[in-house]
Amino acid sequence: MAYMNSQYRAVQSALIDQREVYRHPVQIQPAAIREHGKTAKAGKLIDVSIYGCRVACDAQFDEGVRVWLRFEGSSPVSATAMWCKDGHIGCRFDETLDHGLFRSLTLISE
Repeated sequence: MAYMNSQYRAVQSALIDQREVYRHPVQIQPAAIREHGKTAKAGKLIDVSIYGCRVACDAQFDEGVRVWLRFEGSSPVSATAMWCKDGHIGCRFDETLDHGLFRSLTLISE
């Protein structure tokens, strides 16, 4: 019975130390982020996993807004803005990040 009552509750964004998958820090990676139909804003990729990333950007995005991300040498990646605070945007990819792209983004930092 408890399951029935809790299955519809809202889920909060994970704190950094609560993540199931480690986000790999990257060296300053240029990135572009934009809402559908709007002009892209320049940003910098801070960390990434195959499920999401954090981008430093001066733009403000509302929670739940669909965005497109473009990393150096990649095609656009669709995502959802999960939070936006202090010039950083946390995004969850709509589909897991391609392993080749993930590898190229994380190998550069090491």
